[in-house]
Amino acid sequence: MTATHTGPAGRMQIARGLISLRERGRLTQTQVAERAGVSTTTVSRYEAWQDRARIRWATVKALADACEATPQEREALVAIAKSQADGWWVGNSAVPEWLDPLVSFEYAAAYEHVFANSVIPGLLQTSEYALAIHQAREVRSSNEEIERMVEARIQRQSILRRDPALHLWVVLDEAVLRRTVGDTETMDGQLKHLQEVAKSPNIDLQILPFSAGAHAAGAGHFVLLGRDDEREPLNSMAVMYIEMRRRGLYLDDAEDVGAYKLTFDYLRSQALDTTASSRLITRARQELSS
Repeated sequence: MTATHTGPAGRMQIARGLISLRERGRLTQTQVAERAGVSTTTVSRYEAWQDRARIRWATVKALADACEATPQEREALVAIAKSQADGWWVGNSAVPEWLDPLVSFEYAAAYEHVFANSVIPGLLQTSEYALAIHQAREVRSSNEEIERMVEARIQRQSILRRDPALHLWVVLDEAVLRRTVGDTETMDGQLKHLQEVAKSPNIDLQILPFSAGAHAAGAGHFVLLGRDDEREPLNSMAVMYIEMRRRGLYLDDAEDVGAYKLTFDYLRSQALDTTASSRLITRARQELSS
């Protein structure tokens, strides 16, 4: 029986799949445990993707069989358990433990939707901008530690160049453009970078102008990551990440995810279109240098 280190993205697929199978069969966790010959605690652990303990693919198979999964459903879950491997971020001291799930989800996701109201999202930051952000936030960290954090942030951006590339859709509050991070040269370079990456076919960038007034988000930075697979529902995923100070909140309940999806749709409708957004960034650059 082989133990597999399955990252958060894979664990979520397995957990949501097992829960779906159990609920379809109208079974309790205790009933599944009895059928599979494991403890109720084990069933609960395998249905909770946040658990960081190693999983056994044979246990995944036993739980799926206990829920009367079809051969295709069972093999899909077992395949996920067997195929997981540690990403570059696992055990990397420059990537805090609370951010590990986000990077894992990015590698598994087909799309990422972001609303940011204070700083440029990490996937679109220049190294100079990222350095200024970390220097401001990590006041007790050494220069070497901060440099490693910046390198890790830039490495995250490779997800935008994979094949197929992650589809990134970002809505930025205008305040993000107006807040000078680092010196004028750093900020101008960052705004220029936004205009350049916005030309990529897999990146959509919109600005929510001050003139929009009160908006749908009502709060701070959030990220929606997902992948839709109608032919193989077990391959689908959807999770919300809400950024906090030195920690993150992850939500995968369908109702929570649905509410944030609706919020992002409203934000897109309130924001400027991509062409007008580029013009606003140009004006911000001109005002910055004046």
